[in-house]
Order: sequence, then C-alpha cells, then structure tokens
Amino acid sequence: MATITYISHSGLESKVDVENGKSLMSGAVDNLVEGIIGDCGGCCSCATCHVMVDEAWVARTGEPDEAEQEMLEAVPEPSSTSRLGCQITVSDELDGLVVRMPEEQF
Repeated sequence: MATITYISHSGLESKVDVENGKSLMSGAVDNLVEGIIGDCGGCCSCATCHVMVDEAWVARTGEPDEAEQEMLEAVPEPSSTSRLGCQITVSDELDGLVVRMPEEQF
C-alpha cells in the first residue's frame, strides 16, 4: 500500500491509499479523485488519466514507453514529467508520490 497525493489544477489535494499492483489511474478512480477520468479503463488509449509527476519522483516512476509517449503527444498541457496514470503501477517504492493534474483531460 502506498499513499499517493493527487493535486488538482486548482490546488485541491487528495491523499489516497492505493494498493500495490494497482495503477495510479485506478487508485484515483476508485477513490473518486476529481480530475482523473480513466475513460479507457487503463489500456493506454485515451489519455484521460494524464498526470505530471513531481520532479522528486520522476526517476522512481520511470520513463513512458513508445505507446504512452504517443498518447502524451496529444494531451492539452504536456510537460517534461507528464505520464499516464494508467501506466504507473503502485508499489511500496512509490509511497508518498505526488502527482498534479492538468486543467483539463483529453
């Protein structure tokens, strides 16, 4: 289990305990975190779970693969730390992770 902090574009923080093995997207959707939609259910095909990983956590969350990178090229507010929440799997190593959400999802 890891505690993840989701920060909305307006600054609202939601701290959520997410089970290991679940994705960041699932943790947000399961806990009704505003700003994460997850339309495709986690198959990396819609980009409605776009998050910006806090700089301190980028190395631990890894780099997007080719399919994720293609989806990120189409998001409204990409950043150098953009990831799709459905592609980040929660583990003990991510306890304390902070992600921010864009103003709008794709």
